[in-house]
Amino acid sequence: MGEITSPAKSAVQYGVFFGVIMVLEFVILYIIGIDTITNPAVGIVINLLNFFVLPILFITLACNNFKKNINNGVISFSQCLKAGVTTAFIAALIYAIFTVIFNLIFPEFTQEMLEKTRTMMTETNPNMSQEQLDMALSWSEKFSSPFIVVPFTLAFYSFVGFIYSLIIGAILKNDRPQGY
Repeated sequence: MGEITSPAKSAVQYGVFFGVIMVLEFVILYIIGIDTITNPAVGIVINLLNFFVLPILFITLACNNFKKNINNGVISFSQCLKAGVTTAFIAALIYAIFTVIFNLIFPEFTQEMLEKTRTMMTETNPNMSQEQLDMALSWSEKFSSPFIVVPFTLAFYSFVGFIYSLIIGAILKNDRPQGY
């Protein structure tokens, strides 16, 4: 009976690359002073990268690397799922930890974002009552808490990784031939 190899090594490697790229995006935008609240076009581009392009790219790379370089040209559907979810989870973990550390080092960042959110909300909906505005900002502040951000980020990226892995796994799978 053949030995089963885990796709973890490949998945962790590409998950780290993915997570570091997301952190670098954030840092570069922060340094040059561009935020996604006052620049919605930048927000759309970043969201397309982080939730569509990068997950598909790195999950595909992790699965292909495992298949070609680690497992002799063979990858099962379940190994693709493991590689994809692990890749996305590792990336999310790196990004979530970075976000918590960043907010501890720069606590004023969250307040600046809330103030920009307030300004944007009053400009886009001037008929909003003060009570509605306060409630929306209260929810925004609650959802910026590390106790919400970390688990939500991990769960969301794991789900995204699972969905993309289903598709990628269906395309890339190459099971061992019978009797091998």
